[in-house]
Amino acid sequence: MTTAAILQHLPYAAPFLFVDELIDIDEETVTGRYTFQPDMPCYQGHFKGHPVTPGVLLTEVMAQIGVVCLGIYLLRDSIGQQFPTVAMTSTQVDFYLPVLPGETVEVKAEKIYFRFNKLKCRVSLYNAAGKLVCDGVIAGMIIHPQHA
Repeated sequence: MTTAAILQHLPYAAPFLFVDELIDIDEETVTGRYTFQPDMPCYQGHFKGHPVTPGVLLTEVMAQIGVVCLGIYLLRDSIGQQFPTVAMTSTQVDFYLPVLPGETVEVKAEKIYFRFNKLKCRVSLYNAAGKLVCDGVIAGMIIHPQHA
């Protein structure tokens, strides 16, 4: 499955799609990027006069790239043209640096395990300077469309 096909299978659309590109993906790892556009509504009030990307959106970027994209890749032989159902089951994320409007971030994820359609990954998010912004572990259920 190509990276373009994986992106087409994502069950998200703007304004809740947080994957711009996948750089690399295989059975164990995925790397992708997303740019936080300066006109995103979240910057209007988080924080007044000094906008910062909310941590929940950083977590969502890590989940979409690190769990959903990798999960689709792992199920590539069985999902066909349908969109899988995805449910986050657990997160543990630590935050170290802010992400400002207009910044591009890169997510790197490594599979811890994938069994019974539950994928657990170690995820890290880096800013354009290559500095670690946040990291942790995210798990989710990737439900095959025929079993939903």
